[in-house]
Amino acid sequence: MSKIARIFLSAAILGFAVAAAWAQTDGPINFGRPARAESVSEFIKAATRYLGPLCLPNSEAPLELKNASLMNVARRYLGAVEEANRVYRRIAEKKGAANFIAEISLDEAAVPQTAEDLFFILAAVSFRNMAVQTIAPRFSGAFLKGIDYEGDVQKFAREFESALAVVEMAKLTFDLPANLKLSIHSGSDKFSLYPIMHRAMAKAGAGIHLKTAGTTWLEEVIGLAASGGDGLQLAKDVYAGALSRIEELVRPYLAVIGIDRARLPSSEEVNAWSGLEFVEALRHDPSCPRFNPHIRQLVHIGFRIAAEMGGRFTDLLRRHRDIIESQVTENLLRRHIEPLFLGRFADKIPG
Repeated sequence: MSKIARIFLSAAILGFAVAAAWAQTDGPINFGRPARAESVSEFIKAATRYLGPLCLPNSEAPLELKNASLMNVARRYLGAVEEANRVYRRIAEKKGAANFIAEISLDEAAVPQTAEDLFFILAAVSFRNMAVQTIAPRFSGAFLKGIDYEGDVQKFAREFESALAVVEMAKLTFDLPANLKLSIHSGSDKFSLYPIMHRAMAKAGAGIHLKTAGTTWLEEVIGLAASGGDGLQLAKDVYAGALSRIEELVRPYLAVIGIDRARLPSSEEVNAWSGLEFVEALRHDPSCPRFNPHIRQLVHIGFRIAAEMGGRFTDLLRRHRDIIESQVTENLLRRHIEPLFLGRFADKIPG
C-alpha cells in the first residue's frame, strides 16, 4: 500500500452523496492502468505552452513550471483524471451538470503534490471540461482522523499558500468554475493550523472546504457518554465493537490513522468508566491528562458500529438531543468555524 496513488470523484446534491468512484494500484499509475497514449500526447502538447515561470497572485517569486512536473502528472495522475471524467459524465447525464458538486481528491496519494503538480492536474481537469468545484491535494505532514496536525507547521504554511495561489491562477488560466476552492480532507481538529490557514485565506481573499463529518460523529458519542445511563452504555458498546473489529475498521483508513494498539484500553476497563472518564478520554483536549488520541481515532472510524445498531442509536440521539446539540455546536462553531473563518482564537483548546 506504500505506493498507492488515489483520485476520487464525489458528487453531492443537497448535501447527500449520490456517486463516488475511486481506484488504487501499487504502481505509479492510478486505476491500474496508464492514460491512453493518445491522451498523454494530447495533454503534453496542450500543456507545454505553460512551461516556464508563472506569476502567482500575492506571491513575490514566480512558480517555475518544469517539464519534469508535466511528465509526472501525465504518468501518475492523467489516467485517474480520465476515469474521474468518465464518472463525472455519467453523473452529469443522470443528474444534470448543474445539480451536483464534483470534487477531485488526491489527499491519500503516496506523496504530496507540488504546486507545479497541482497546476498541471487542474489543467488536465479543465481540458476535459469537468466543472470541478473543489480539489483536495495531499500536503506534507500527517492529517490523521480526529486529531491535530503532525508535521512541520511552517512547511505546511508554505504549501498551503502556494496551493491557494495555484487554484486562483488556474481559475484565471483555464476554463474552471469561479467558485473552485481547496478542500482539506481530515481537516477537522487541526487546531494548530487554523491560525495559519485563516491568515493565508485572508491574504488571498480565498475560501476553502473543510471536511469535518467525523468530528461531528465523535461529538455525538461524547454527548451520549455525558448523558449517562443508556447513552453511556451505547458509547461503551461502540468502543467495544470497534476494538473487536479493529482489523476490519482500519483497513480503508491506513493512510490517515496512527493508532497505537498498545495504548487502547480493554473493553472491560472502558466498561467500568464513569461518563466523565469516557468523555475526557475521547474529547480532543490535549491539556486533559486522560485524553487518548488512539481511542479517539478508533471511535472515529467505528461509526459503522453505531449504524448497525439502527434504532437503538437513533432513538438515543433523539432522547439526548439537547446535550448532543450543545456538544456539536460548541465543537463546530467555536473550535472550527470561528478560528478558521472568522479569526477568533481561544487561548487554549476548549475542554
